[in-house]
Amino acid sequence: MKLSLGITADLHVHLRQNKMMELITPTIRQGGVSVVYVMPNLTPPITSIAQVVEYKAQLQKLSPKTTFLMSFYLNQDLTPQLVEQAAKEKLIRGIKCYPAGVTTNSKLGVDPNDFSKFYPIFTVMEKHNLILNLHGEKPSVQNEQNEEDDIHVLNAESKFIPALFKLHKDFPNLRIVLEHCTTKDAIEAVQMINENTTGTPTVAATITAHHLSLTVDSWAGNPINFCKPVAKLPRDKKALIDAATSGKPYFFFGSDSAPHPIHDKSKHIGVCAGVFTQPYVLSYVAEVFEQRDALDKLKDFVGTFGLSFYGITDDELVSKDTVSLVKKELPIPELIGEKDLQVAPFKPGETLHWEAIWDNTP
Repeated sequence: MKLSLGITADLHVHLRQNKMMELITPTIRQGGVSVVYVMPNLTPPITSIAQVVEYKAQLQKLSPKTTFLMSFYLNQDLTPQLVEQAAKEKLIRGIKCYPAGVTTNSKLGVDPNDFSKFYPIFTVMEKHNLILNLHGEKPSVQNEQNEEDDIHVLNAESKFIPALFKLHKDFPNLRIVLEHCTTKDAIEAVQMINENTTGTPTVAATITAHHLSLTVDSWAGNPINFCKPVAKLPRDKKALIDAATSGKPYFFFGSDSAPHPIHDKSKHIGVCAGVFTQPYVLSYVAEVFEQRDALDKLKDFVGTFGLSFYGITDDELVSKDTVSLVKKELPIPELIGEKDLQVAPFKPGETLHWEAIWDNTP
């Protein structure tokens, strides 16, 4: 059995830097993905035109047939003038917003309780059709006087949703992506915004491969499955699957594939947040869609919808190679890489049943 997917897009990837970048970047094409949107949370974060240009050149050299969409990291180093210049020169597709301290390399992020200082930047973004990518979590806090105000890993995303509504209200034409949704609340929020908006959607959500498979029990005690935001309850996983297979154009694929060296990932203290799916992303998703008898919706979810929301045109594609999935046993290795740098993929040691192949490629 063969399933044609055409041009595929993964609109949320972490490709890191240095040796990890060299190991991970070629796995984009291995996983069957043509277009990727690259996260800017490097060390230091990407906040200048020179950094964008240099990083993209490094990535393109490692994977010449991949189309890389670049982004800035939202913090105090950005100015409206800088964003305007980057937009006019078509160097970035959007800006990623990290609430300070919620995930890997986010300490230089923003205060999600008050976005007002960045409104001049959002105005420029709206003007130039750039995308604001939101890591939708509030930082953890405990309030001894009022438990209702407690924020922890299980409710941090739901607590963020009022900020999403306010941003959309204040900037109705700003295109916003609520990244890597993990809750029924987030799915319902994005759906509510779109049901109450006429015309082309301006607010969308990405859903990862791993969150279509995991719940809280999957990562508690298993560092390989630990990511931020964490996988939640069975009802949340069901809502994610419902959204991904719904055929609604404002739900599309962003893997949030995030590699860490296995010696860091397996620590019992300070475990690294991130699930690495890049070499097998389409295969993981196909398994879920097949279980839902929704393989006819897969092409839109991993390609058409995201490419349309990001406004990707054919002349922007570095390669017009198309990809298909074939029915075939695909064993997932325990580790990839060499002894000095190894990464554990999602579902190590398991066997999937779909493999990505590039059409008309020997």
